[in-house]
Amino acid sequence: MYSSQTSEVRKREVVSHFLAEITQEAMEIDRQNTPSTGEGKQESKTIVVLLMGPPGSGKSTFCDEVIRISARPWARICQDIINNGKSGTKIQCLSSAATALKEGKSVFIDRCNINKEQRADFLKLGGPQTEKHAIVLDIPAKVCISRSVKRTEHEGKLQGGKAAAVVNQMLSKKELPKLSEGFNRITFCQDERDVKEAIGVYGSFGPLDSLPSGCFGQKMLDTKTQQGIMRFLKKVDPSGNAGSGPTVVEKSITNEIPVKRLGKGDKLDIASTSGDVDSCNIYTLAFPSISTADFQFNLERASDIIVEKVEEFVSRIGKSKIRLLLVDLSPESKILSMVKTKAVQKNVGSNKFFTFVGDITRLRSQKGLQCNVIANTTNWRLKPGGGGVNAAIFKAAGPELEIATKERAETLSPGKAVVVPLPSSSPLYTREGVTHVIHVLGPNMNPQRPDCLKGDYGKGCKILREAYSSLFEGFLSIAQGVGSEHNIERPLESGGVQEVIPTNDDLKTKRGAVYESDKNKKYKGSGGATKAWGSWAQALYNIAMHPDKHSNVVLEAQVHLLVLARADGLDSIADVRREHIPLLKTMHAVGLKWAEKLINENGSLLFRLGYHSVPSMRQLHLHVISQDFESSHLKNKKHWNSFTTPFFLDSVDVMKELEDEGKVTLKNDSKFLEMELRCHRCRSAHPNIPRLKSHISSCQAPFPAALLQNGRLVSSEVTANFCN
Repeated sequence: MYSSQTSEVRKREVVSHFLAEITQEAMEIDRQNTPSTGEGKQESKTIVVLLMGPPGSGKSTFCDEVIRISARPWARICQDIINNGKSGTKIQCLSSAATALKEGKSVFIDRCNINKEQRADFLKLGGPQTEKHAIVLDIPAKVCISRSVKRTEHEGKLQGGKAAAVVNQMLSKKELPKLSEGFNRITFCQDERDVKEAIGVYGSFGPLDSLPSGCFGQKMLDTKTQQGIMRFLKKVDPSGNAGSGPTVVEKSITNEIPVKRLGKGDKLDIASTSGDVDSCNIYTLAFPSISTADFQFNLERASDIIVEKVEEFVSRIGKSKIRLLLVDLSPESKILSMVKTKAVQKNVGSNKFFTFVGDITRLRSQKGLQCNVIANTTNWRLKPGGGGVNAAIFKAAGPELEIATKERAETLSPGKAVVVPLPSSSPLYTREGVTHVIHVLGPNMNPQRPDCLKGDYGKGCKILREAYSSLFEGFLSIAQGVGSEHNIERPLESGGVQEVIPTNDDLKTKRGAVYESDKNKKYKGSGGATKAWGSWAQALYNIAMHPDKHSNVVLEAQVHLLVLARADGLDSIADVRREHIPLLKTMHAVGLKWAEKLINENGSLLFRLGYHSVPSMRQLHLHVISQDFESSHLKNKKHWNSFTTPFFLDSVDVMKELEDEGKVTLKNDSKFLEMELRCHRCRSAHPNIPRLKSHISSCQAPFPAALLQNGRLVSSEVTANFCN
């Protein structure tokens, strides 16, 4: 054992020493090849491309195909044949790769590179001018195994039954690459179509060409679900931290497909002094400058406001994986230059804000930049026509955008924005991966257009600030997942309660609405204290207070729905007093009506109606939840305990306590949410959610006696008696 460890240490020392030598040589070569600014000569840059994938994923085929069609000089470094046609060592691969780089060739590292440790030494090859790329052949295991088992002339002799075992073993240790390892660009390929596209990109990649940095093609996110009711709203936290930061609709992340190279003038400029240019799975808004083209707003004033509102937004979102991209079609754009300069001076944005030259309707297909949402500087009629960005976006999106826009709003006031989810049939969706367009209307300083402010920049600056606030608020609401296109809202005739109608979908909220800036407000909370509600937490409030702006709203899971109070100032059950008893009775009756309807459709269902002691979302809302708890979004202890411990206040008990005491005693004790997982029927304990779910799916024990009293557990008989 001692000699084995000593040998391994010695091997690492040799590799480190070797890398130090070749890195020094590579840096010298880089200095020699750096173009002279006086001559303006452009030299080719070498690239190290690491292929990643198990045997049978197609690494060697990928290299051979690119080398066959490429004008760029490439060298394939394969450990299976590095030793005069026989299997060799990692050091031999490093040496051959270093030699090829010295000769001006780019290199493919044809090894499995299955984890970070295997990749680390190859990322040290070359100097600062040498780019490091990764091609991840994330092909299904059964395909890799089938290929490996069937082949007979493999270079490394890995074939037959042995190959299947090796593939399975490697995949169990797979560690996907990240830009933070030192890569400039990572391309993920999940099927043959992705592979062919990547071959096309690198095959047409000439000696003087460059490719945009970042992650492209990754389809799945490593995410955790946010705490509270947002778990039932199909949201994920892009930062991976439960309960903090904005959330993202699972289906809104569209894959980046790089099919073109950045051309001259297409550099992505970081409007700050630090941070990575790109990273994986960043939810992005691309927006033009508002009112500076057709509406002739002063560029100096406009650039100040852009930087001001971006700084405010970036400060608000913290470390969340979302970003802003200011886009202009002209390489000589004055507004881009001014904004970039001012943003750098104020150190705004880090890796959250960028400026870019390009066509906002073709950022992915032409530039390889994925933008999930784009902004349109529209007219008050929300119609196609005119010139510039408005005409271009309506044309690129097809008639689907005009139809979808009409469903959201007929007109728009200056300073306001309207979020429009794009139908999947829109060319802008299918070609560019844009899921939403946000129409925004700024102030008009053009006397040739309606409602000119005639030089009143006091009013104009106020409207422009409102326009950017509305735009960013709308984008944040999309990123946080306040939206779905399958929603139906039907106001209750009483006017005091918002019915939230069930459909066959899981619990969702609408994707689009008209947004006005509503940040940094304080609202009543428990015991008269103030509480700052985050933007995502105000989704229910917006629905309840502005039902006319939320046509197509539903908050429903299979037998879990909400009833909202249309009463301003009632943020939670803590704000309710004796005078609100009629309202709560109305809400209870609405909940019973829907429970009865669902029970008639499925006689096995039983319901509880109640309130969370401390809700995660603003606006008083009553939960009507069936006791089967069959939901794929029920994933952690706190969520389970929020519905099955004293933290959940039964509606009948709340009304009784209000009648007797005039207010509700809150169970605001975190110990309830941290309690062990127990079955809500037999009260048996379970170590985790999967085990609990397995148990409750078959548990036939009677419910606790307390639940069977006073109508806390709702059946068809209870609903009939109450409603009569």
